[in-house]
Amino acid sequence: MAKFLRIGVHQSNVSGYTSKAWCIRRAGSTIHLKWGAVEVQGAGAGRKVYWTFPPQEKTVRCRTVQRAQDYARAAVARRRSHRYEPLVGNIANRRRTAERGPELKQALATILFVDIVRSTEQAARLGDARWAQVMNHYYAAVRRELKALRGKEVVTTGDGLLATFGAPAAGIQCATAIREAVRTLGLEIRIGMHAGEYKMTGKEVIGLAIHIGARVAAKARAGEVLVSSAVKDLMPASGIRFSDRGAHQLKGVPERWRLYRVEHAGMIRKNAKRISA
Repeated sequence: MAKFLRIGVHQSNVSGYTSKAWCIRRAGSTIHLKWGAVEVQGAGAGRKVYWTFPPQEKTVRCRTVQRAQDYARAAVARRRSHRYEPLVGNIANRRRTAERGPELKQALATILFVDIVRSTEQAARLGDARWAQVMNHYYAAVRRELKALRGKEVVTTGDGLLATFGAPAAGIQCATAIREAVRTLGLEIRIGMHAGEYKMTGKEVIGLAIHIGARVAAKARAGEVLVSSAVKDLMPASGIRFSDRGAHQLKGVPERWRLYRVEHAGMIRKNAKRISA
């Protein structure tokens, strides 16, 4: 299987840095694709790469071996020209709890995922130096809004970020503020939110609620703040307006989840700091 690791700007966190990986494998006339966020430990020959979350997968049936070979060559060529480097060795699943040290603790929070739309295309258009500047401004803007609304940054995922909030209203207010702030940089983002229990050790988080939050974000369109029914149900009289996006099957998640688009969150601005405490 050909594997590639996203290169360029690496944001620091407690686990070294996070990036994105992309893999392709051909079996006769069928192409198997796998991609997602990864955690990188070490450097050089001692470097190890782990999936941060379960990767997304796709199967493409090309009908003939020749078409599959052409598809694979073109896909690999695109990765090489979009700031990816060939990756040697396997990508492991997240390390076992015993290797992380501290005992897992359970918590309940609103989980927020931010991701830049079409980041690869923009990075290729701007070039590495200019893109590095944009990314620095991007993370500064995101962290400024997190600080204002008492959000807790957990980890960065290449060009995305995972944060948690004590109250859903504060998370939604922060999400809409981040969306407007990064638009001044010429960036469009998608944001997904879910509320639930997860386990944490140090500054790392695991659990089904985290996966659901990531899948909700993947369903969001450019410029959209999308929340699960778990978030909306916690805010029956908040003044926030939602529009129903219907029931969705989230990849790898049991049952179907009803998702809602945040249409208006201005009425909670004055109380956001108070309710996030």
